[in-house]
Formats: sequence, structure tokens, C-alpha cells
Amino acid sequence: MGESADERKPERIQKVLARLGYGSRRSCEQIILQGRVKINGRLATLGDKVLAGHDELRVDGHLVLGSSELTYYLVHKPKGVICSSSDPYNRKSILELVPSTPRVFSVGRLDFDSEGLIILTNDGDLSYALTHPSLAVEKEYLVQLRRRPTDSELNRLRHGILLEDGRTHPATFTRLDDTLVRVVLHEGRNRQIRRMFEATSNEVTRLVRVRIGDLVDQRLAPGAYRVLTSSEVISLRKSVGNSRLGKRSERP
Repeated sequence: MGESADERKPERIQKVLARLGYGSRRSCEQIILQGRVKINGRLATLGDKVLAGHDELRVDGHLVLGSSELTYYLVHKPKGVICSSSDPYNRKSILELVPSTPRVFSVGRLDFDSEGLIILTNDGDLSYALTHPSLAVEKEYLVQLRRRPTDSELNRLRHGILLEDGRTHPATFTRLDDTLVRVVLHEGRNRQIRRMFEATSNEVTRLVRVRIGDLVDQRLAPGAYRVLTSSEVISLRKSVGNSRLGKRSERP
């Protein structure tokens, strides 16, 4: 069983920062000495400790540990579930698949008919970074089609095609079977894969996201969720670059 909030003990800041992916403990000490770290609004010093779920810790103005502890869920979204918190048609929300507290939100979207992996979190800065097109986090999908795509159609899709919201970036399209294609994208426009195949007069009959960055889980059943491990969160942070995570809060 995990420790309760009362059983947890404060930890040295450099240990917490190292666990969050900011480098070795020694390099995290340098971050503290450079005056880049604050605890509960005051400048941190070496030797200071923080308690998860109680203290607020910021690096370069970016919240990395809050008085409300950061939470990260990996969910296998089933078909027929929406990713928003409310819906005029009263369709089931992905938020109903995870605990109601703390309040979390989805990182990006999978449309109503799509399935697969999606992250839910209350870490706004990481969510922003993972969905920002300039940071190019890979997402992999298995796509079942109505008919067999031709080699020329797949080659056209690989190089990018013009949609109503602009030209798509180059992407990976690999044929696995007659009508099954693996797609790897670095962007995430609304219904992008479906619209790309529609532009070749084809139709997606099933779409499953199987990877986000390095994050995979073939054992997670549709409708199920689990908490991300510390190493998985660190990997996600590294995939977008820890130094970029505070950029949103620095904007005017």
C-alpha cells in the first residue's frame, strides 16, 4: 500500500527535481544556487525540503510540484467516448473512467469513434508542451481502411497533402496488411488521419492510438486506466525538453 499524506516525509529539493527529470542531483543543486527555484513563493536554498501535496515548488516560474499533487493517468479510450468534460448529447466522457479527484483533463484529443492511449493530468504545462506542434512528440496509430491503399497514395500521404486547414507535415505510413496501415505523426489536427485518407478517396473504419512518445501499454484494456510511473513522467518531460516546460508562463 502507498503512504498516506501524513506518512510522507519532506524531501530535499534536489532529490525531487532529479526525480522529475531535471538532471542529476548535483546539476539540480546548481539550478537551486542559480536562484531559479522557489518554494511557496520564496527563493529556495540548498538544504531546503518540500513535501509533495503540501508545498509548491517552481523552477523558472514553472510549477513542478503543487500543494495539490500532480497526477498523471494513462487511459485506453474506447470507441464511443468523448474527451471533453461536457457534451450536449450526454455522451460518456473519458473523465468518467478515472477518479473524480483530483480534477484532470485530457492531453489532446481522440475523436468519438477513435480508440487508444491518451494521457489525463492536472499538469497544465506538460500538457501544453506535449500538444504544441513545435515540439513534435510522436504519436503512433494503427489504422484499418475500407479498401487497400495504393503505393502512390501512401507515398503522397508520407510527403504531406493539402487539407482545408493547410498542408500536413511529412509522416510515416507503413503498410502492415492489405487494409491495415501504421501511421506515425508529429502533429495532431482535428480528425487529421481520417481526413488525410478521405483526401485519397478512402475511409478509416477503425483507428487506435498505440504510442505517445515512448509511452506504450499493450496490456491496458479499453476503458481501463493506470497511474503513470515516475520514470514514464520523466521520459515525457525529456521528450519535450524540461527547459521548455515553463515557456507558456513566461509569455506576456
